Amino acid sequence: MQVTCAALLPDGLTMPATSRFPFFAYLFACLLGLFALGGFWYGLGKPVVLPDVASATHKLQCASYTPFDKDQSPFDVPFNLRPERMDADLALLAKSFECIRTYSMTGLEAVPDLARKHGLKLMIGAWVNSNPVDTAKEVDLLIASANANADVVTSVIVGNETLLRKEITGAQLVKLIDRVKSQVKQPVTYADVWEFWQKHPEVAPAVDFITIHLLPYWEDHPSNIDVALSQVASVRRSFGSMFAPKDVMIGETGWPSEGRQRKTALPSRVNEARFIRGFVIMAEQQGWHYNLIEAFDQPWKRASEGAVGGYWGLFDADRQDKGVLAGPVSNVPYWSQWLAVGGLIFLGTLILGGRVRSTRAALVLPLLGALAACSIGAWGDLARVTTRFASEWLWVVLLTALNLLVLAHAALTLSARTGWRERAFNFLERRAGWWLAAAGFAAAVTMLELVFDPRYRSFPSVAFILPALVYLCRPVSVPRREIALLTFIIGAGIAPQLYQEGLQNQQAWGWALVSVMMVAALWRSLRVRKG
Repeated sequence: MQVTCAALLPDGLTMPATSRFPFFAYLFACLLGLFALGGFWYGLGKPVVLPDVASATHKLQCASYTPFDKDQSPFDVPFNLRPERMDADLALLAKSFECIRTYSMTGLEAVPDLARKHGLKLMIGAWVNSNPVDTAKEVDLLIASANANADVVTSVIVGNETLLRKEITGAQLVKLIDRVKSQVKQPVTYADVWEFWQKHPEVAPAVDFITIHLLPYWEDHPSNIDVALSQVASVRRSFGSMFAPKDVMIGETGWPSEGRQRKTALPSRVNEARFIRGFVIMAEQQGWHYNLIEAFDQPWKRASEGAVGGYWGLFDADRQDKGVLAGPVSNVPYWSQWLAVGGLIFLGTLILGGRVRSTRAALVLPLLGALAACSIGAWGDLARVTTRFASEWLWVVLLTALNLLVLAHAALTLSARTGWRERAFNFLERRAGWWLAAAGFAAAVTMLELVFDPRYRSFPSVAFILPALVYLCRPVSVPRREIALLTFIIGAGIAPQLYQEGLQNQQAWGWALVSVMMVAALWRSLRVRKG
């Protein structure tokens, strides 16, 4: 049996409508399509069982805490944190952790009392930046809070990644650290990515212990989970020897649950759980002090770090457990909802197609519906985590509408058209070149972004599968000069984006494959003569 693109050929080349509906072929294809749709979403959402690292009787050391709700950010004016949110957050974190780490003093005046209430210890930090007035205010609040809450504040942190951001010099930082050390009794440290301790050796003698950030996903040469854990262990052992007898604390380590792949470093909930659980087991066996980043997803970080920035939490932005520390973990825990959406798209495709033109069309129509249900649903799930701004939401809406128009055009092409279906088909057919041109334009823009500014951009491959495949199988008449340019841009970008992403990046290969399909679809349509 051959299920080929012939079913989507222009009307003059299709098989004639049969007098007898090809029921069994249609039924077989429907069952196959439903099986593929269900298998796709269950495969993505299937829970994975890993060894637990947190329980009611085993609390972990420390977690980074920023008190912003999902609709808040530190750039809000006015700056308004909710005490009831912080109270509920600390009550939740106290079930799994012994302490929390904070990064700023502004707006967090209630945290020491709440920590005391819930039996938590604190590592409090002052936010140090290039503004000396703001920095002085933060340092004053840090000193006052440390002295007023000596029973819960175990250590203080003067600045976080300030040297990385190049906001002050190492000498200026040392003066701030010396000032704080002279006025508090707790141990004093500074926190930064591990390389910056090596670049600024003058800072180490000033602190009581070293606090390093180890985030393998953001390394210049990111690796998969197993290699990443080995790298963390190697750096920690190296720093332990380098700065002995001072203790070295891993002040931040973690893994994102959503976002674009870098080299072999793939964000997902399962991978986040694998990294965190593997790290905790290793750290506790080695007797290391550590702090996990971070307690809750912070959607506001997506604006500056791309989609991945908002998904480092052990809990999501709604304070729901992501399964990172204990229990089964699923990459798509709400897969059944997307399956329901896909079912509606699948059913809508069958209704729109109605009575099909041939046995081949009877086989292709349900499979087309299943493909559309998977690709549009996957695009919706990707958009949910990647979309940050109003302009990006508009982009999502337009690409979704384009997919639905292409789906309708393809379904009606397979239909034995009469009445309203014939009129709808004629409307879409006259404009089919524009649907392909729109898809080609969107793919070309995306390719340019992924070649020239890729760091914080995700791969929207699923948004282009349907138009690429449909118009690869059924070329349409297009404006030749414009389509030739789009074809060149997309085709020319395939090799560069693969080269810079690395040949082991599955997401990059997925985009390359869809791009090849789009180039082929555009090229075939260039050869179609008008009329």
